[in-house]
Amino acid sequence: MLTPLQAQERAQALIERARKAGADAADAVYIADASESVSVRLGRLEDVERSESEHIGLRVFVGRRSASIGSSDLSDDALAELAARALAMAQGAPEDPYAGLAPEELLFKGPFPDLDLVDSGEPSPQTLRALAEEAEDAARAVAGVTNSEGAGASSGGAVMALATSHGFAGAYAATSRSISASVVAGEGGAMQRDYAHRMARHREDLIPPAEIGRQAGERAVARLNPGRMKSGPAPVVLDPRVGGSLIGHLLGAMSGASIARRSSFLIGRLEEQLFDSAVRIVDDPLRLRGFRSRPFDGEGLRTAPRDLVRDGRITGWLMECASARQLGLAPTGHAGRGGGGAPGVSPGNLHLAAGSVSVAELIADIEDGVYVTELIGHGVNGVTGDYSRGASGFRIVKGEIAGPVAEFTVAGNLVDMFRAMTPADDLEWYRTINVPTIRIDGMTIAGD
Repeated sequence: MLTPLQAQERAQALIERARKAGADAADAVYIADASESVSVRLGRLEDVERSESEHIGLRVFVGRRSASIGSSDLSDDALAELAARALAMAQGAPEDPYAGLAPEELLFKGPFPDLDLVDSGEPSPQTLRALAEEAEDAARAVAGVTNSEGAGASSGGAVMALATSHGFAGAYAATSRSISASVVAGEGGAMQRDYAHRMARHREDLIPPAEIGRQAGERAVARLNPGRMKSGPAPVVLDPRVGGSLIGHLLGAMSGASIARRSSFLIGRLEEQLFDSAVRIVDDPLRLRGFRSRPFDGEGLRTAPRDLVRDGRITGWLMECASARQLGLAPTGHAGRGGGGAPGVSPGNLHLAAGSVSVAELIADIEDGVYVTELIGHGVNGVTGDYSRGASGFRIVKGEIAGPVAEFTVAGNLVDMFRAMTPADDLEWYRTINVPTIRIDGMTIAGD
């Protein structure tokens, strides 16, 4: 894996090849990662794995015609062939009136902020094994845990570089550290499983492995002997583990490409109050040590914090340059890049601001409802906002968490769900989308 500076230079060299081959404009993206993981099960070493990947992607423009191509072979001969093939593909492609690089005046020329994304201490395989064993031992020590699906610890690093033919060049590196455990409680047909997992840019930001294991064990035991929910309307409370998915659905609908295709349930709702006026949702790509932090976006534009929802209203769409041109608006610095193809939309670190009530206060007046800890399936229609997913969790009876329940469905429409959303005050910061516990009144339960 190249250093950030080497990666940037390699991307710039590929751009030069493309221009010499006849491209009017081009950009190149280099993405590489390396990771090492160790897993244990029932106290024994189960697997040690190391993986590395390296990829460079080239996008060229001939007028309004464009083509993208990529390779994991970074030799000089391979890159020369890559540039020639990309040009030939672009010459035969149809014209796209919205294609093109980002406007030159919007490019972020630096200096780029230091977001503290790299942990300089690389753990050894022996250290990773010890972390995994500690997590599993703690999980298996929980009364009621009968088996283990294993525990693991991993360490990784990545480099991303972007260069364009009209003056942008930048690169950055990031590391990741993670610990997980998954165990089984009960016997025979009554068995239940659950897990716990934490990931951070720096190892020092992880909670102790024993705490991760304890969470996994207690969650599995708590799910034993689930009951069933009755069908009908009921308040639904979403655990932070699953509540972030609602913000994910909102982001998909706010994508400029979805708006341009008119395939979003938010069409015509830009000025509408979709949430309670106290609800605020924030995108912060510059958060120190954040999972989705980055100094520039996938087209070389500056990234910046932004309220996606303020005073209960969305503040606009999330756009890369192509959808911005189609909509006649300005790009928002949310372009994301993979190893090939045109940019898509990718947000930064997201959070739903904490509310003003505790979880106990949030559920205190619920006579009969459900606390959801797991969502199953993908029953969400991005065009209409209709929502229906399988779920499991715990019944809420007279304001208290009661016994476990499973095999039921929660349903509604995202627009109605957003209007009825009330957040608690228990926001924590360790996911890509961080949310507190969320209450949504008026949903429909399909059970017995």
